Amino acid sequence: MIRLEEEDGLRIAVIDRPDKAGSLTGDMLRDLAGIVEGARGGRALILTGTGKVFSAGADLDEAQAGLATDPVWERLSGAIAALPCLTIAALNGTLAGGAFGMALACDLRVAVPGAKFFYPVMKLGFLPQPSDPGRLRALVGPSRAKLILMAGDRMTAEMALAAGLVDALDDDPMARARAWAEDALGADPAHVAAIKGMI
Repeated sequence: MIRLEEEDGLRIAVIDRPDKAGSLTGDMLRDLAGIVEGARGGRALILTGTGKVFSAGADLDEAQAGLATDPVWERLSGAIAALPCLTIAALNGTLAGGAFGMALACDLRVAVPGAKFFYPVMKLGFLPQPSDPGRLRALVGPSRAKLILMAGDRMTAEMALAAGLVDALDDDPMARARAWAEDALGADPAHVAAIKGMI
């Protein structure tokens, strides 16, 4: 359900559960966290999915059993944010719920034009993962962060681009992500880490 592809200096983690809208189980989240934690020596990491949805967030059955508030979400987003390499979310479709955290923790985000973005924690009665509101606010500002987290706003891909939630729209987000990763893949990992640290 989580597929890892490795090339020279590049790790690609694929959420491969299109029949369940990319919803994430606890095992999938732990697998993703392990992949990310193992990417520290690389130059770039790309997160993507299959089908028309990147991820609908937590698997419904497991969410009701406690996954929605499990610390594994924060472990995953924290591991992404801590990586010294370039991290890119290639969003093949809609991004929802707790899956927001991994995309927010990435350095860059590219989405297909038809994607939607929503994080319905207010409606569901959950708090967002601890780091997500601050990262969301840094990208889109406090008012839009409140629109998403408190008012249940559903952003279109075009709105997300205008707001700064994503950096580009592309019919082939993986191709764009690979193009963005080219310079980092041609550099020394220490150079990649140094520039990222300066930013």
